[in-house]
Amino acid sequence: MIEQNVQALLNEISNGNGYGEKITLVAATKTRTADEINRAISAGISDIGENKVQEFRDKFDAVQGGNRHFIGHLQTNKVKYLIGKTYLYHSVDRDELAREIAKRSIQAETVSDILIQINIGCEESKGGYPLENGFEVYQRLKNTEGLRVKGFMAMLPLSQDQTYLAELSRQMRALYDKAKAEDHMICYLSMGMSSDWQLCLKGGANMIRLGTAIFGQRDYKQI
Repeated sequence: MIEQNVQALLNEISNGNGYGEKITLVAATKTRTADEINRAISAGISDIGENKVQEFRDKFDAVQGGNRHFIGHLQTNKVKYLIGKTYLYHSVDRDELAREIAKRSIQAETVSDILIQINIGCEESKGGYPLENGFEVYQRLKNTEGLRVKGFMAMLPLSQDQTYLAELSRQMRALYDKAKAEDHMICYLSMGMSSDWQLCLKGGANMIRLGTAIFGQRDYKQI
């Protein structure tokens, strides 16, 4: 099933997003075994994303290849376990975390690629900067030693209002375009999960994070 799902998804996204851009498919691997992840990689997945630091560490050596993303909420006291091993941090949602990643990166003599998380739905249950502050945050963090801002990440709220969700996607794309217009390092708009990725691609996302669509329903007993 994993192999068939991967091939079907790669075929579906092969023509790019609504802006004609190549799409990066990140396999969201929370609770998935190293064997399942390796099967997805063998089927064509090049990027994998973990939500939890412990899982990231436990699976790191057992997973064979792939760019390793961290896509979950990140506590500052756990950043040290990820430095030098993480291809892209998706969830830089506050200044405290950005400072910690920068500090640890400088100590390790490396530069960490990050995405700025925007709380596009203004949801109290989610982290992230307000949309209206997004460009100012980008301008500030892009000049921070130890960090390299590569774009933005957002999670759309749960809603049946497709027009509303499409408008939020459009707003995220506008922020992305504004930053990209002055900075060639900006290349990722990470937005879209198994329930809404097609809408997000139409809205301009060029990176999507899919778990269930690849691996099937998650066994929450494993969390």
